[in-house]
Amino acid sequence: MSHDQHTGATAAPQVTTDTPLKRAITGKLLYLFILGDVLGAGIYALVGVLAGTVGGAVWLPLLLALLLALLTAASYAELVTKYPRAGGAAVFAQRAFRAPLVSFLVGFCMLAAGVTSVAGLALAFSGSYLSELVDVPPVPTALVFLAAVAALNARGIKDSLRANVVMTLVEVSGLVLVVVLAAVVLGRGDGDPGRALEIGGSGSAAGAVLGAAVIAFYSFVGFETSANVAEESVDVSRNYPRALFGGLLTAGVVYVAVGLAVSIAVPTDVLVGSTGPLLEVVTVADVGVPGWLFALVALIAVANGALLTAIMCSRLTYGMAAERLLPAVLARVLPGRRTPWVAIVVTTLISMVLVLSGDLETLAATVVLLLLFVFISTNVAVLVLRRDRVEHRHFRAPAVVPVLGVVSCIVLLTQQEARVWLYGGAMLLLGVVLYALARFSVRRQGTPARR
Repeated sequence: MSHDQHTGATAAPQVTTDTPLKRAITGKLLYLFILGDVLGAGIYALVGVLAGTVGGAVWLPLLLALLLALLTAASYAELVTKYPRAGGAAVFAQRAFRAPLVSFLVGFCMLAAGVTSVAGLALAFSGSYLSELVDVPPVPTALVFLAAVAALNARGIKDSLRANVVMTLVEVSGLVLVVVLAAVVLGRGDGDPGRALEIGGSGSAAGAVLGAAVIAFYSFVGFETSANVAEESVDVSRNYPRALFGGLLTAGVVYVAVGLAVSIAVPTDVLVGSTGPLLEVVTVADVGVPGWLFALVALIAVANGALLTAIMCSRLTYGMAAERLLPAVLARVLPGRRTPWVAIVVTTLISMVLVLSGDLETLAATVVLLLLFVFISTNVAVLVLRRDRVEHRHFRAPAVVPVLGVVSCIVLLTQQEARVWLYGGAMLLLGVVLYALARFSVRRQGTPARR
């Protein structure tokens, strides 16, 4: 993988596109944005599910999932540095396929994933983790939490990402603590390193690892949201690929280390039966670390994921509105803060409605299905847009990488249940209806596109 210079000069020019948004995200902030988004609350519950699928070798599907995620990440690196605009996958689809409906549906899939994730994280924040510290009613607390996230989002991208720096460091520290405690258990002779090589399941070892990798892949989803803050990033061509691959690789190393740690420290059957598998390591180590401390770390992880996903939703909505795929009012920017305030308000209200519904399990599974279609679209877009030359330096992935990215997404799609496919189809139908309404609104307004 390399940086491509289409002009043929020895030093291609940097990206200098004008934007009403404020360029305030440095390379380090972008790296922490991606790391914080990938290192979500999922790993705190994911380990037990993985153990039930693959046995003690929890680290192996995590490693495989990392490799699969890196394939699609390479496509994002190329397209984001080539077209550094807010909107992400929807903008890429528009440029590649020249079909507004396709672009809208790609963006709609991302939005559905985003607002549902934020709602789910709000419910998770107000649920069992918070009850370890204080007894409050879940739904009202979730609504207050969403309002607080929206306020921080509207205040400005730099303030939001400063908060992300602190929360990401806490997340990483909590996971590193699990690894250290497992080392303590192993050091005193209580652990079993052999468990880390045991592959269970009723079928073949390869089948068990692949099945678990599908689950593990979900823990790496989140890197794609960074495409929606490209317009607010400094020196995108140089900083984005470094931040993207650095964030994913850091998360992968932490995940694999945690997978090894829990397998060595805790018996597999205990992990499978636990809803808080990382807490089992704390219990087995028994070195005086209080259980409430992990509840606090989990809360911070959930809050961080909600903030970063909310940022993605608002920027994606803003980008689609600027492309005339949504009504122009959604592209309005707060004068002083230069943040897309209408998009923030609308996406937050949708998340609040989903919180009030309370039943997000099937919808969340459907959103994962739709995200895989987004990834397929992005990988194909890379190949289609190879003939489109730009005048600035950008990242370029080998042609085989997006092809492998498409294949990996198709493999993961084959693992989805029939009922999830039905819900996915229903959501796409809803997207078509919303598209028709949006086009009617835009035609009445006659508002020109920003680009």
